[in-house]
Amino acid sequence: MAAGARPGQEEPPERPGRSAALTFGPPGETPDPEAPADAQAAAGDGKKAKKQRPFWKELPLLIGVALVLALLIKTFLVQAFSIPSDSMQNTLQRGDRVLVDKLTPWFGGEPERGEVVVFHDPDHWLAGEPTPRSNAVQDVLSFIGLMPSAEEKDLIKRTIAVGGDTVQCKAGGPVEVNGKALDEPYIFPGNSACDDKPFGPFTVPEGKIWVMGDHRQESADSRYHIDGATKGFVPVKDVVGRAVVVAWPVNRWATLPVPKTFDQPGINAAAGPAPGVLGVAGALPLVFWRRRRLTGGRTAG
Repeated sequence: MAAGARPGQEEPPERPGRSAALTFGPPGETPDPEAPADAQAAAGDGKKAKKQRPFWKELPLLIGVALVLALLIKTFLVQAFSIPSDSMQNTLQRGDRVLVDKLTPWFGGEPERGEVVVFHDPDHWLAGEPTPRSNAVQDVLSFIGLMPSAEEKDLIKRTIAVGGDTVQCKAGGPVEVNGKALDEPYIFPGNSACDDKPFGPFTVPEGKIWVMGDHRQESADSRYHIDGATKGFVPVKDVVGRAVVVAWPVNRWATLPVPKTFDQPGINAAAGPAPGVLGVAGALPLVFWRRRRLTGGRTAG
C-alpha cells in the first residue's frame, strides 16, 4: 500500500492518454527526462539536420556534371562549327559559328533539298588545305563541343538534290532539279548559277546527295569532284547534321531555313506517285470485287 493512502482505498488508476512527460520517440519508448531538450527535439524529428557543404566542395561536382551534359549535347544534340572559307557567302561569312542539329540523323532522318549541311570530307575534297594549329583552350572547348576541332576536316554546303533526283545546269541557265528550274536568291551577288562549271544531267544515287556552295565561283563543290571516287556525290552517312542557326557573332544571328524554291510543285516528280494516289489505286480492285460479290455478279439488263 502506498504511503498516505487510506486503508481499503487504492490509488486511482492512471488515466489513459495522460502522461507526465511528452514522448518524442517511437511508441513504447520513453525518453530520458534528464536528456537535454535539443536532443529530445532531435529524437522527435527522427534525424538530425545535415550540415550544408561549403560551395567550394560542391564546385568540382557541378563542373563534372556540366562537362558530362556538354559532351552528351555535343554527341547527340547540337555542335558548334566554324566557317573556314567564303564558299557559302553571303549566307555564311568566314568566321561565323553555326549550330548543327545532330539529333535528326540519329533517328534516321536524311538531308532534304535546300538544307545547309555539314559533312565529313567524302573523297579528299580538302586535300592540300592547311590544318590550323590549336591551343590548349581551343582543345578543351572543342572537346566539350563549344568549338570545332582543328583536326576535323569537315565541309559545309547546301543540299541541292537527293537520292533519285535528276540535277543539271547548263551555261547561262539555272540549276534544274527534276526538270524544275531553281530560283536561287541565296547565290552570292554577281555570281551565275554554274557558268564556271556547268554539269549534268546526273541522277543522284540513293543514299547520296548533290551539294553546292552559295558563292558558286568560290566553291569547289560537287561539280568539281565528278571524276573522283564518289562522282561528286556525298554519302548520307558522312553528313554530320543540318546547320540550323548562325550563333556567333551576335550581330549575325539568324536561322537557316529551307528556301521556298525547293517547295515548288513537281520538284518531287522523281520520287514517284504520292502515297495517297498509290493507296487509292490499290483499293479500287478490292472495291470492285466486293461490289460484284454483293450483287451476285448481276448486271443491269
